[in-house]
Amino acid sequence: MAMSTVLWSFALVVGLLTLTPGLDTALILRTAALGRRTRAWGVVLGIQTGTLVWGALTSLGVTALLTASHLAYEILRWAGAAYLLWMAARMVGDTFRGRGTHHEEVAVGAAADTLSGGWRQGTLTNLLNPKVGVFYVAVLPQFIPADAPHFTTGLLLTGVHITLGMIWSTVLIASATALGAWLRRPRSRRVLDRVTGTVIGVFAVRLAVSD
Repeated sequence: MAMSTVLWSFALVVGLLTLTPGLDTALILRTAALGRRTRAWGVVLGIQTGTLVWGALTSLGVTALLTASHLAYEILRWAGAAYLLWMAARMVGDTFRGRGTHHEEVAVGAAADTLSGGWRQGTLTNLLNPKVGVFYVAVLPQFIPADAPHFTTGLLLTGVHITLGMIWSTVLIASATALGAWLRRPRSRRVLDRVTGTVIGVFAVRLAVSD
């Protein structure tokens, strides 16, 4: 199979995956909608950092351990579920304690809008999701030609995924920013945080109960 055909085929698969609303989409939209564009880009970069790590590990064959070792998968799965539940509970709980309003913006606002803070959140969210690793283990090898260098080709395909993710994230941030003034109203912000927190909580529960 020609490399160009491989790249286009893989781009189609991961492109559909990228467009499917999920945890990454919710985090990016919520962060950008609150006017924290710098942090939103940090989240994007963190998510793509996680994608790069999963792609590199898969290309090296390391993430095959997740499918071979039930214990390794379980540890990562429960760690990811706990992290997501903590994030969801904090996000929703703050709306009932009077936070997420003007007072929080004064206290946290500028400090919260940091690239490093968003990067840490995006990276942890991606790396603590073992399903991303399992997806790469199941899909990536199928697109690597037998006569191609495994690691280099794997990184090239991962780069395609990251590029599509960055393009889609740009669209998400631009869309959220356009509605930012409305979404930053105290009432709208509470609704946004509760909806986003609920979505993250659902993902956490699904991760915890999935086989």
